[in-house]
Amino acid sequence: MQATASNAADASAIERSARNRSSFWQSSIWALVGLLVFVGIFNLLLPNMGANLNDAGLIVLGFLMSLTPALLWLVIFYRVDSREPEPKRLVATVFIVGMLLTVALFYPIGVLLFQLDTWLYESWWSLLLGGILVVGALSMGIVYLTVRFVLAGNPEFDERIDGILYAVAAGLGIATIANFMYVLQHGGVDLGIGSIRMVTTTLGFASFSGVLGYFIGQARFERTPAYYLPLGVAISATLVGIYEFVLDQTGGGFGDSAWRDLLVAIFFTLVILGFLAWLIQRSNEETLRVSQLNAAGDAWEPLAAATAQDENSEQPAGGAA
Repeated sequence: MQATASNAADASAIERSARNRSSFWQSSIWALVGLLVFVGIFNLLLPNMGANLNDAGLIVLGFLMSLTPALLWLVIFYRVDSREPEPKRLVATVFIVGMLLTVALFYPIGVLLFQLDTWLYESWWSLLLGGILVVGALSMGIVYLTVRFVLAGNPEFDERIDGILYAVAAGLGIATIANFMYVLQHGGVDLGIGSIRMVTTTLGFASFSGVLGYFIGQARFERTPAYYLPLGVAISATLVGIYEFVLDQTGGGFGDSAWRDLLVAIFFTLVILGFLAWLIQRSNEETLRVSQLNAAGDAWEPLAAATAQDENSEQPAGGAA
């Protein structure tokens, strides 16, 4: 009876894992569409919304706008595991801790210690190397620390794809603080260009945090070498640096630079989402291969084990003959 229940649970887990790839794509595309609607509202429908606001009003509105892309992405992306969703409080905690650690670590280390503002944009190589080794390493390190701090030993982290969901939540916390700082540095924000800038920031951190989340999910459920998680941080940090570099260096041809940045951000996001979908499919195939089951009534038997038993039963008969 217990074996049957265990097998049924395993089958349910495998079926749920097989749905993750399509759910991931659907949620990601809807999140992307939602962000584009957000940009369209402030650029096409309400282009003069902030015309009558003073600086304080623009700052308050800018803060609200800073939160909107992250929350929109998070709410829609949350549906990636809609049949067994993660606790909302836990996802919100990861998001908030991501923001707090960004305030506590990123700006003191990046701005005060490394003084990024004084040299990051001096040349193309300083932008690329600084974007990878400082901006990327710090931000992805914060994503890892956030997930590790909030979810260490938590039983709710029970699927590989959960690593992506929680890492994206942490990355959105970083993006929200980055957008807050953008608003403060500009004494408010132009609603049209500002909305595009916030969406490009959100898309970047959400996508690259998702890459790190895949490594976190794999490391939680598989025996991985010591370099595996540092490699995940390094890859995602490199993607952050390349993303910032391309946004800064891409030439004209798409009209206004803000709209050009949005097109570049969409391209990067689609590539990364496709990569993540492939990783999820690969993880599912690995799970299904290891847990290959053959239904026989209410009993489930591993195919590999059944094959081995058949071979063993045939050998004595051959020997007797």
